Amino acid sequence: MASVSEKQNREPFVRILKRSDISRAKSWLIRVAAFFAAFLLCALLSVVLIGASPVDFFVSMLEGSFGNSIYIWKLLKNVAVLLCISLAVTPAFRMKFWNIGANGQVLVGALAAIACVIELGKVLPEWLLIIVMLAAAIVASMIWALLPALFKALWNTNETLFTLMMNYIATYLVAYYLLVWVKGGESSLRVREEGHLPQIRQIPGLEAIDESGYLLLILIVVMIAVFMYVYLNYSKHGYEISVVGESEKTAKYIGINVKKVIIRTMLLSGAVCGIAGFLFISALDHTITTDTVGGQGFTAIMVSWLASFNPFVMFLTSFLIIFLEQGSGNVATVFNVSSAFPNMVTGIILFFVIGSEFFIRYRLVFRNKTQGGSKK
Repeated sequence: MASVSEKQNREPFVRILKRSDISRAKSWLIRVAAFFAAFLLCALLSVVLIGASPVDFFVSMLEGSFGNSIYIWKLLKNVAVLLCISLAVTPAFRMKFWNIGANGQVLVGALAAIACVIELGKVLPEWLLIIVMLAAAIVASMIWALLPALFKALWNTNETLFTLMMNYIATYLVAYYLLVWVKGGESSLRVREEGHLPQIRQIPGLEAIDESGYLLLILIVVMIAVFMYVYLNYSKHGYEISVVGESEKTAKYIGINVKKVIIRTMLLSGAVCGIAGFLFISALDHTITTDTVGGQGFTAIMVSWLASFNPFVMFLTSFLIIFLEQGSGNVATVFNVSSAFPNMVTGIILFFVIGSEFFIRYRLVFRNKTQGGSKK
């Protein structure tokens, strides 16, 4: 028999075990503690690097998002856009289909919408043009999402690489059409006057605020979030998505058509990406560039994962990301420092928050050298 010392040598110093007993209150306490610890570290760094007191740092962060009505509406608008894209990737992620092609899917939807404006903007009435734009954006994005789904379902290809490569194809497709549409001498496609979503200004106190035009966009995204929550948690399709995500073998054993679920779920993700692309054209930019989506398809992955794929919790995670971006940007403006500093602030806080998720899900077990056992 092996001696105690030999067993200790074979036993790893640290083991990672999955938690199964942590309460919801304790998990949220860990998240909040990690968030405030990250903020404290950033405040101390602001003293060392830019000579700002912690109070000035915190005030600047808050003013960047809540300083006036314009900042508040900008915050809500950006949260809504990021949330919409995050909702799009969530069904696929619940299914363990790693769709990292939301950037391309949204961009293709935006391209289809702006194509309708360019070709039909002077022909169709505004209400009909908006309907055609929405339909074209949804169909284009669904096709873009369908391709990797078909290859995955039929030939079990790697969906991560497939969807990543399609992001680049979408970018160069937009670049090609910009060469076609942009006239000689112009540096970019001009903002279109047709195909704008109607603005809601009937609410008291909003009449004089230009940014209140984002209200309809926000309401649309809220409705999508409610639909997605009900769909994923209370529908047969949502149940099938969860089962396929847990085990394809189990899904096949109980009679679920895995290939059909993969294709259907990616079509849904593509449709929501199409709505996001439509909103970029009809409610936000009213034009298109290769950077229209701005990498939010990748940020949406983090938003969805941090929320454990819960559409309602994504309100909070989307808000956190946008609050950090706007707040740290305002810090850079107020103290006249490089944009590298706000990027560092955002990275530190997200690192702490993501790290807290690890300790919520797992625990470390250390080897006890004195007793030859393990100590939690």
